[in-house]
Amino acid sequence: MNRLFVAYKPSGIGSNLFLSKLKRKYGEKKAGFTGTLDPFAKGVLIIGMGSHTKLFRFLDKTPKTYRATLWLGAHSESLDTELITQVDTLEEHAYVKVEETVKSLEGALTYDPPIFSAKKIGGVRAYDLARAGKEVVLNKINSTIYESKLIHYRHPFVTFEATVSEGTYIRSLGRIIAQRLGEDHGSLSALERLNEGSFTYENEKALDIKKCLNIPKNIYIGDKENLKYGRVLAIEDLEIQETGTYWFDNGDSISIVTVENETVKYELGRIYTC
Repeated sequence: MNRLFVAYKPSGIGSNLFLSKLKRKYGEKKAGFTGTLDPFAKGVLIIGMGSHTKLFRFLDKTPKTYRATLWLGAHSESLDTELITQVDTLEEHAYVKVEETVKSLEGALTYDPPIFSAKKIGGVRAYDLARAGKEVVLNKINSTIYESKLIHYRHPFVTFEATVSEGTYIRSLGRIIAQRLGEDHGSLSALERLNEGSFTYENEKALDIKKCLNIPKNIYIGDKENLKYGRVLAIEDLEIQETGTYWFDNGDSISIVTVENETVKYELGRIYTC
């Protein structure tokens, strides 16, 4: 089965275990996903089955939008509800102050990622080191926050949405909001991914891959048998000959090539649309 679709992962289950359930549901052994969600988080997960797992790098998956609820005063090294050790009683903030603080995230942002993250240190995941009680030192990362807005504030819970670049840690954004409000601690009590680029959840409806690619379409004007059998393509037989990566519409399938130094190289041969 060749299938590309958007699933909705519930909280409390890892992305890999969730994928295993989908493989059993659709009776497919080969499947994958892009954009891992922590067990704590829920929301949009792009799934590919069969040969469509090869398409992930050609999809328009950014920016991503998340909705999160920050629990002000909650102590947790994981920056979520997994490892809460204490909850402070705090004075309520003015609504406009919270709104302005959430909005202040917008733009280029440099910050510390959570120590409970999938980043590797010496080949070991940071969260494995943190759970083992070992010191975790991570380099700061850069993100772009395209939009951030307050959805609701009912003390001590701040619900906000953020549209962000690839690799942004929403748990860290929660910590930044708490700190900018003058609080020492704050952890997420809920996290949901609403979309990855143009991909949103629609009851696992199969997607048309010809409408999902983030690369331009090209037209091959040579012998169509060359595409069919994966033969070498001449650059003069391409309608667009500039350097770049393109896809060809073969009717019931697509092919993806890269043009560089006046040569044509296959990235993917014939990928059938269903």
